[in-house]
Amino acid sequence: MDRIPTARPSWTEDMRNAAIETLDSRQWVKGAKGREFGELFATYCGAESAAPCQNGSSSLWAALKILNIGPGDEVIVPSYTFISTVTAISLVGATPVFVDVEEDYWCIDFHSIKNALTSKTKAVIAVHIYGQIYNPEIIHLCKNNSIYLIEDAAQAHGASFINSNGEESKSGSLGDIGCFSFFPSKNMAVGGEGGMLTTTRKELSQLVHGVINHGRSPSLESMQLGSNLRMSEVSAAIGIEQLKQLDKWVERRRNIANKYTEQFSNHPFLVTPKVRPNTRHAWHQYCLSTKYPNQLVEHLDQYAIDARRYYQIPCHKQQLFAEHPQHQVELTNTNHLAKSLVAIPVMHELKDSEIERIISAVNSFNPV
Repeated sequence: MDRIPTARPSWTEDMRNAAIETLDSRQWVKGAKGREFGELFATYCGAESAAPCQNGSSSLWAALKILNIGPGDEVIVPSYTFISTVTAISLVGATPVFVDVEEDYWCIDFHSIKNALTSKTKAVIAVHIYGQIYNPEIIHLCKNNSIYLIEDAAQAHGASFINSNGEESKSGSLGDIGCFSFFPSKNMAVGGEGGMLTTTRKELSQLVHGVINHGRSPSLESMQLGSNLRMSEVSAAIGIEQLKQLDKWVERRRNIANKYTEQFSNHPFLVTPKVRPNTRHAWHQYCLSTKYPNQLVEHLDQYAIDARRYYQIPCHKQQLFAEHPQHQVELTNTNHLAKSLVAIPVMHELKDSEIERIISAVNSFNPV
C-alpha cells in the first residue's frame, strides 16, 4: 500500500517545457519571465503590483523594510503561526507583540489587536492561517488607526472574501502589502523555493520591486535598503504555468474539505474546522481538533497516511523568545490549538481512492 503524503507538488509537461525553454534561453535571471509572473499574479489577486522573490520569509522581511519599520516600533502578530512571521519582525529590529487567535476560525483576533495597540504600534501582520481569510474588520481597524497591515498569505493562494455587495477580493489584496510563499507544499509552487510580494498601494509599487533588487531604481541607483531577493527565471516560468491551474486546484481542495466535513462532523472524538462566513477558504491544510492528537497521528500512520501537528509550541513560548516579556503569557485559544490540531492530507493531487482511504481511516479512529 503506497503511503499518502500531506503534500504532493503538481508537475506537468507544460511546466517541464516552460522550465527547459527558459534554461535553453540562457536568460536565467532578471528577465521577462519574472516580470510576467509578477504582472499575472498581481492581476489574479487584484493588487496594484507584485514582485516575485526568493521565498515567503524574505517577503515578510522585505515588507517590513519597505514600510520603514525598525527599532522602537511594535508589530502586532499572532503567536499561532509559522516562526518566520515573527522572526521577520526581530530581523528588522522591531518588537513583536503577541496576541491570541480566534476560537472558531484560528486567525489573529480582532479584539486582541485592538487591546494591544499602543503609540509604538507601527503595523499588524495578520495571517490567513491554513488558508482561512482573517477577519476583514482588521483592514478597517488598521486604516482607522493609521497603522500598516501586512498580509501573511503564505498559506492562502486563491482564498477570498466576498463583501456585502457580492464583490470578491482575493488574498494578496487585503492589506497594504501581501506576502506569499511558493514552498512545494503550498497550493501552488515554482519548482523549489519562491515567494511573492503584492501591494494595493500605488505609491509602494516601485519600493516593492526595488527592495528585491538591492533597492535600485530603474536608473540602477540604490534608493532604499534592499538585497538580492530575486526569483530565478526558471522558477518564474514554472510559476506562470502553475498560476493557470490555481483556481481549479483550490476548487478541488474545497471539494475534498467539504467531503471530509460531511463525513467527520458526527465523529465522537473529532471536531471539524469552520469556515468564516462570506469567505472562500483555500484549504492549504485541513485540521481536525481532538483531545487525542498524538493517537490520531499514530492511528493514521498504521494506514500509511501522513498526518502532522503544526505549531505545537506557540512562537512566544519558543526558546528564541525566552527573554521576551510575553514569554510566559498564556494565550488561551493559541494554547488550545497547539495541543489539539492534526492536519490530514487535503492536497489537490489526492486521488479519489486515496480520499476514501483517508475517510475510512479517520472514521475508524477510536482512542478509548
